[in-house]
Amino acid sequence: LTYKQLNEKSNALAHYLICKNVKPDDLIAICVNRSLEMIIGLLAILKAGAAYVPIDSSYPENRIQHMLSDSKASLLLSQEELKDTLSQSKSEIICIDTLNLDLESTSKENPNVPMSSKNLAYVIYTSGSTGLPKGVMVEHRGVVNRLEWMKDEYNINESDKIIQKTPFSFD
Repeated sequence: LTYKQLNEKSNALAHYLICKNVKPDDLIAICVNRSLEMIIGLLAILKAGAAYVPIDSSYPENRIQHMLSDSKASLLLSQEELKDTLSQSKSEIICIDTLNLDLESTSKENPNVPMSSKNLAYVIYTSGSTGLPKGVMVEHRGVVNRLEWMKDEYNINESDKIIQKTPFSFD
């Protein structure tokens, strides 16, 4: 997948989400295996102005159901192979891997969604070690502050390469 294709597919999915009345600060759950669909889905949610709620497909079913219920995510991006696992969800399930985003009528242009640094980027759930997992809301400015701190603390510049190997549901 080229960067151009990634951008076009995530834009197409973002426009699809916007047509489903997604707006800034809406919570969209995403439960996918590590794949191209994961990257496309995360980018699309952000491009639509929403915040993502990452759900690891290996979590126990009761944890997944709690996160979906607690977040009140109206939409859940997933994959066909995980649909049965998520069948108890009250969220509308959209399988990214079977959704045809290559239609000529689907816009591939960057969505124009008014956003600010105070909008939510994602909601990450705690481990639940003291009871039920709790959602922690993270704004875009919090992510930027963390990256700026890392850049300054470790003297990171554009020629550096950094490995990121944690699951997308881990903050």
